[in-house]
Amino acid sequence: MANECAVIIGASGGIGSAFVTELNARGRYSDVVGFSRHSAPPIDLLDEASIADAASQLGQAGLALRLIIVATGILHSADKGPEKSLRELDPEWMIENYRLNAVGPALIAKHFLPLMPKNGPACMAFLSARVGSISDNRLGGWHSYRASKVALNMLVRNMSVEWQRKNPQALIVGLHPGTVETPLSAPFKGNPAHDRFSPAQAARQMLDVLERLSPDQSGQLFAYDGSLIAP
Repeated sequence: MANECAVIIGASGGIGSAFVTELNARGRYSDVVGFSRHSAPPIDLLDEASIADAASQLGQAGLALRLIIVATGILHSADKGPEKSLRELDPEWMIENYRLNAVGPALIAKHFLPLMPKNGPACMAFLSARVGSISDNRLGGWHSYRASKVALNMLVRNMSVEWQRKNPQALIVGLHPGTVETPLSAPFKGNPAHDRFSPAQAARQMLDVLERLSPDQSGQLFAYDGSLIAP
């Protein structure tokens, strides 16, 4: 629609870039804007000033911002991965997980949510994970990643409560993309029971889910097939 805008944070990643491509193909929005560490202006989740600057520049463009998808996150680095036991806990790695998987997305919401209209449909979605469900946790392990995604899911709930007071038609949710063939999941392909999706397929599936959700489902976590994931 004219002058309606969708924004993807993390647009240089596998899923983020697929969201940009799919949204452009669907033609629902007149503008699809991607932000990442390599965009102009850049966004660095560890630098709030960069987030505030990107939001300010977007706000000055005068677009009706109806959709924001935060497609960021960390599961492993070059020398660190998910812990298999408590013996492997490293406080710095745990803090990095929280900063990138929970604090950074919260700062995105702090600066970008105020740009969204206070009436009519508006949606902000965050890539989360099924492993952030406490009730679904039967395997243990992956302490830092699981805990940071639990924190993100709680933040999504908090944001939804606050924002529905400002716009009752707002939808703020977490999305579990499933196992997607990206560098994030590359070291963890050992379980053949998991469905595996290309980034393009994952983006299509998640956008289809968002199109089916209603404001009374705000604050919850949904899987790529539309099923609700219990907290």
